[in-house]
Amino acid sequence: MIVRAHGKLNLSLDILGRTPDGYHDLRMVMQSVEFGDDLDVELRADGRFTVDPGQSYLPADDRNLALKAAKLFLAGTGLGADIRVTKRIPVCAGMGGGSADGAAVLRALNRLTGRDMPVEELCRFGLKVGSDVPFCVMEGAALAEGRGERLTPLPCLADCAIVICKPAFAMSTPELFLRSDSRKSRLRPDTSGIVTALEAGDIPGVARRMYNVFEDVLDRRQSEISAIKSALMDAGAAGAVMTGSGSAVFGLFPDDAAAKAAHDALSSQYKECYLTRPCPAAAV
Repeated sequence: MIVRAHGKLNLSLDILGRTPDGYHDLRMVMQSVEFGDDLDVELRADGRFTVDPGQSYLPADDRNLALKAAKLFLAGTGLGADIRVTKRIPVCAGMGGGSADGAAVLRALNRLTGRDMPVEELCRFGLKVGSDVPFCVMEGAALAEGRGERLTPLPCLADCAIVICKPAFAMSTPELFLRSDSRKSRLRPDTSGIVTALEAGDIPGVARRMYNVFEDVLDRRQSEISAIKSALMDAGAAGAVMTGSGSAVFGLFPDDAAAKAAHDALSSQYKECYLTRPCPAAAV
């Protein structure tokens, strides 16, 4: 079975504090997009597992979330799986590429084995793979809380063009959390306002409220984040923001022609630039 692993974007990301177990208490709105990886998943009767991650620098062992998901789902069945990834989601971009691949494997195996778990059960299974995997299982739009595992489904972002641009550097998630712990954020996203705007199908209302608190702790090396946001806004985006812990930035465009022009202009400066649209919740 060939299945699409859709990328995810953060319309908002807020850090509320630390939990007693040392994790960060998050509140964010996430939206999946049509752009993503394709995974070819095939069952094996001999219990062996293989994964071709699609890029030589990606792990092909248990660090690979697609492989981890397959082993967890098929544990005790005697079955194995061959997984081949056509990789498109940029690595270290804040788009949940590894989690999306793990979730896609769970959806594929759910069908191939005939287990037909409902989405809620498959999401609980996904949490064993990683904190972002439950959202990537259900896709669409959701308010995510806690470590990202407490999900409240939301109406999807109304149809619009989305331009995603990733600068040629990665950012360290642990380092960004460390900086945020030592500094009080000056700005916070209006997450509740984004939820209301999504419910109303109000793209400008979503766009003008988007914010990611990690942007408040970027250093001078990461000034390109602001430059890309400005370029997207100057090109007609209703709003632009960094997704996850970066380094990808995206803009929402009500006008398709403006989005195409922005994509083409940024593509002349950045290798990883994509034009896509929101996608609805997955059919598990």
